[in-house]
Amino acid sequence: MGDRVTARVADLLPVETHVASPRSATRMFVVYALISLIPVALLGLALAGSYRQSAAARGLSESRAKAALLARTAVVPLISRANLSDGLSPHQNAALDRMSAEAIASGQFMRLQIRDLAGDVIFSTDPSLADRAPDDEAVEAAHGETVSRITHLDADNNPNGPQGAKVAEVYQPLLAGNPAHQLGVLEVYLPYAPIAADVDAGVGALYRDLGLGLFLLAVLLAGISHSATRRFRAQLARNAFLAQHDVLTGLPNRALFQQRVVEALARATRGGPGVTVAVIDLDRFKEVNDTLGHANGDALLCELGHRLAQAVGGGDTIARLGGDEFGLVLTECGNEDDVLTALHLLRRILQQEIEVSGLPISADASIGFAMWPEDGQTVDSLLQHADVAMYVAKAAYSGVVRYDEAHDHYDSGKLSLVAELKRAISANELVLHYQPKASVASGQILAVEALVRWRHPERGLLYPDAFLPIAEQTDIIEPLTEWVLVSALHQLSLWSADFDDLAVAINVSARNICRGDFAQTVLRAIRGSGVRPERLLLEITETAFVTDPERAGRSLRQLAAAGVRISLDDFGCGQTSLGYLSTLPLHEVKIDKSFVMDMLDDHSHAAIVRSVIDLAHNLGFEVVAEGVETDRVLAELTVLGCDIAQGYLLAKPMPAQDLAGWITAQEAPVAISPVA
Repeated sequence: MGDRVTARVADLLPVETHVASPRSATRMFVVYALISLIPVALLGLALAGSYRQSAAARGLSESRAKAALLARTAVVPLISRANLSDGLSPHQNAALDRMSAEAIASGQFMRLQIRDLAGDVIFSTDPSLADRAPDDEAVEAAHGETVSRITHLDADNNPNGPQGAKVAEVYQPLLAGNPAHQLGVLEVYLPYAPIAADVDAGVGALYRDLGLGLFLLAVLLAGISHSATRRFRAQLARNAFLAQHDVLTGLPNRALFQQRVVEALARATRGGPGVTVAVIDLDRFKEVNDTLGHANGDALLCELGHRLAQAVGGGDTIARLGGDEFGLVLTECGNEDDVLTALHLLRRILQQEIEVSGLPISADASIGFAMWPEDGQTVDSLLQHADVAMYVAKAAYSGVVRYDEAHDHYDSGKLSLVAELKRAISANELVLHYQPKASVASGQILAVEALVRWRHPERGLLYPDAFLPIAEQTDIIEPLTEWVLVSALHQLSLWSADFDDLAVAINVSARNICRGDFAQTVLRAIRGSGVRPERLLLEITETAFVTDPERAGRSLRQLAAAGVRISLDDFGCGQTSLGYLSTLPLHEVKIDKSFVMDMLDDHSHAAIVRSVIDLAHNLGFEVVAEGVETDRVLAELTVLGCDIAQGYLLAKPMPAQDLAGWITAQEAPVAISPVA
């Protein structure tokens, strides 16, 4: 493995994606660009058509304005005193002829006729049309409406033959006097060519500007399309990468790791190299997070992941499985010695000093591994067995450990019980039994310890040893503890009428006490029960302090401040520092039953019991001895000054419905009377 330390991270992290090829990317861009041009082209056609219509309407509007000006300035002054129904005088006809000749010669209009209100022509620049019958437009104009249209000069005379020049035909009412009254109708044919030229010039300018605008719009849309498709492809590639890689370190994630194991196993079954799966867990990483913050913890993970990635070969895979746990697939190590050499080298690489926020940090790791096919033949079995070996390495502080079936205490039966336990909580299959705790001096029943039992539908009544150890390794311990807490407090509230000073003790695991919301959960349950807080006693195991002393202490101080009493359970058989006893808000210490039961026959156990009693009393704690089963043990505890006894000599755990009667039946609690 030493010759592979220089491998690059980039070689280790192939992007498992299907990114579009240049040809397909170009084809995608062209398709999107063409699709985006369709609405642009339709918009151009719609704008051009709309402009042509508006231009034609503007041409007619200009023609009507010219006809109105002609009528008002040139025609009406010549005929204003005439009665058109009687015709025009020779003088008026001559004047109109002169005006018309000059106007036609200058191109102001091409033809002019004057009609009376009956529609008859009384003047025309073209005598051949003088006898033409009134048309609909002339009738409308005789009623005061201006009528105009685009037509050809001889369209009415030659409907099927050649037509004349394009003109604007306008029928304009002739108004005179004050107030104005209509004399007749002016029918004038204005040349449309100047108007058409103006319209065409405007349309040409529009087409030019519109074409340029649409071209720029098309370029913009093409750019947007190109940018969008590029970002889309990049996002697809990123999504595909993130689906198989860890966001923080860039290493393969659990899904890709398992895929690589599958691929390695497939090659191995075809005669390829062997496969080793290893799980690497950082030791004391939580201390870095708690002391330096999560940002520095993330920086440490990134650096360590980078080191691991550089240290493995191209055919191997290093992955981040979650948290501070990494997975490793080795395919180029032939035997166990090679694997051990490679993994010890990795461990030494991780131990090299790292500077985080100006502080030198030396990381350490526990590594467990499993080899195919001896330790497992599937992805799941190899990974699970490597995980078991890692926990063995962590517990033994041995660094690197290979899977050994003798160390595997996890069986499918226990795991299935955990799955069933989730259902059992909601199905009301759990029940509490209560074991009394009595004063050694007076025999008075001071408290009861709530002990959970499981009425399994197939296996019968199960004791805690059958399901609690494995439950404490999973999240199921949290709802289970909350159920015990709520149920015991509810039962205590039912006993309050008869036993108002009776307390209940509940066992809490390290997993519970280290949760940030544990204190709130307990206080909420107390409020819901109506029980006084001092009637609840929480029995905490020593492992809670070893696991996370700061968080455990914070939760306990909050509960103690509210009145809840705290007991240190199984004292003497764990790793509790004596310093905790002076800093934590404890009320009592329970001596582990293994010392109590053997204290008469084992002088060292007797010395431990005596020392614990003296130490606890000096610190102001009460002492509980559990496992009291004989009168001789009770007598010795009395001599040593033990405060409270619990054990079969007093009573075995019993259902709630039996406990009240049992307490009432005690006559001056003779079952544990003081021993002289």
